[in-house]
Amino acid sequence: MRELTKAEEQIMLILWELKEAIVKDVIDKMEPPKPAYNTVSTVIRVLEGKGFLDHKAIGNTHIYFPTISEEQYKHFAFDKVMTNYFENSYESLVSFLVNEKKMDISQLDEIIAIAEQLKNKK
Repeated sequence: MRELTKAEEQIMLILWELKEAIVKDVIDKMEPPKPAYNTVSTVIRVLEGKGFLDHKAIGNTHIYFPTISEEQYKHFAFDKVMTNYFENSYESLVSFLVNEKKMDISQLDEIIAIAEQLKNKK
């Protein structure tokens, strides 16, 4: 799996939400200023080439749908961030959140509670 560009990610977020769509449907979901039809169509074809999308043809219309789930991409993106920026250390990640993003003690308590619940389920 490869990292998405900003434009590709924007389109994938829309297609993950819609499940399947024609180019016009994607453009309709975009915020103004909306890109040109040909621009969106080109990005969609690039995504298809990268294996993120596929299509079914109905007459002259192509209906696009994701072949990679949003969950799969989240895992890929998170693993990349953890490896490249936090040396695969959850301690470094939490330290960053506390120091740089000003996470407060109640938010940390929530994370601890979630971790304990997950640990108890195993």
